[in-house]
Amino acid sequence: MADIEYGRDSAKDILILGGGFGGIAAAMELEKQLHGEIKRGLVRITLVARDNFFLFTPLLHEVAASDLDPSNIVNPIHKLLRHANFFCGEIESVDLVARRVNVRHGVSNTPHQHGHTLTFDHLVLCPGSVAGFGDIPGVEENALSMRTLGDAVTLRNRLIESLEVANADCFAQMRAPLLTFVVAGGGFAGVETAGATNDFLHGALRHYRALTPENVRVILVHSGELLLPELGPKLGTYTAQKLSKAGVEVRLQTRVAGCQPDCIELSDGTKVPCHTLVWTVGNAPHPLLGLLPCMTERGRVRVDKHLEVPGWPGVWALGDAAYIMNEETGKPHPPTAQHALREGKVVARNIAASLRDQDKVPFRFKTIGQLAAIGHRAGVANVFGVQFSGFVAWVMWRLIYLSKLPRLEKKLRVALDWTLDVFFSKDVVQLSTPAPKHVSTDHSAI
Repeated sequence: MADIEYGRDSAKDILILGGGFGGIAAAMELEKQLHGEIKRGLVRITLVARDNFFLFTPLLHEVAASDLDPSNIVNPIHKLLRHANFFCGEIESVDLVARRVNVRHGVSNTPHQHGHTLTFDHLVLCPGSVAGFGDIPGVEENALSMRTLGDAVTLRNRLIESLEVANADCFAQMRAPLLTFVVAGGGFAGVETAGATNDFLHGALRHYRALTPENVRVILVHSGELLLPELGPKLGTYTAQKLSKAGVEVRLQTRVAGCQPDCIELSDGTKVPCHTLVWTVGNAPHPLLGLLPCMTERGRVRVDKHLEVPGWPGVWALGDAAYIMNEETGKPHPPTAQHALREGKVVARNIAASLRDQDKVPFRFKTIGQLAAIGHRAGVANVFGVQFSGFVAWVMWRLIYLSKLPRLEKKLRVALDWTLDVFFSKDVVQLSTPAPKHVSTDHSAI
């Protein structure tokens, strides 16, 4: 089927590539800023994303640990956007000179897939990032990620499957590798995944009579001297102690050196018989960015203080896609969701200003705080420079992220799941899922 081309009439076309925190924030703010122009047909807003939902990534580990239903941490984009158009498809190429984007959609693996050419007057680049596996032998082929909804469900299924198999007498000699789980990365995703995995496994053991707590082994491997280095040494040390007390083996200043289907080799020479490696180390820029004819830094697109790409008027970038220099610190803004949310709003306001020949505003934002749930109803938090730990921090973590979750319906469903979790044991039902793709958006969403 021939490509279909849209646009190029009197209306101004604003195209947003990516449905993560930054893309959704930009689209929703544009709807507010340009409400009158949209109603009069002077402006069209189109958001392009591979999935038709917005994923609230900070709660992924709760899905993996069976604390939340997978559907409760996603919001349909059609329900989030009132006036903007949504295109569910894959981005194939971006032509900044001709100001057009080629996309493809349709039912997978059928003749009905076809291409579209979307033209733009303003383009917002926010396609997220991809998993960065580096050059470590076997990791990309054998490791699980924790970046997408499919990843979380896949990990949950792997945990349950391992318990089911290890519980059988015929696999008694293989219980050690089956029930050993290595999590690589001592940042927020790694710590939360290790804590949630450990809680889930020990909570589920009551349903598997042949297994004991001694059979379960969760290892957290981190290359640095402290876990959660962004929170400082006090909270990093507390986190390591709390995880160790709960049964997680914390190995600092250690890396994964290689991964085979049944064994993981660590940088200190240790070989761990293990069938499951969860990889939470690092992000890599989206491959799309490397094909663009604009300046990049560490694979991310350089932008000015207004988040516009120098030399390309009407092209903007934010989130994981953008290298945004903080003029106060001389360092780039971190690619976190709390930054992407504010960046999306600033881009929307600056696009509206450009259309109205008004002055644009610079992006200025300082991290409000960071929080992590570390298992056993404990957490760590640094909010406005004040540190919290233990049960209080865990409650803060839940309340803050619940408040950030879009739409009242989802807030109520998550709150209900958390309430029921107090009274009932972990669900050990496996959910069938397709193989995940290692593409995601940001994490911390304060």
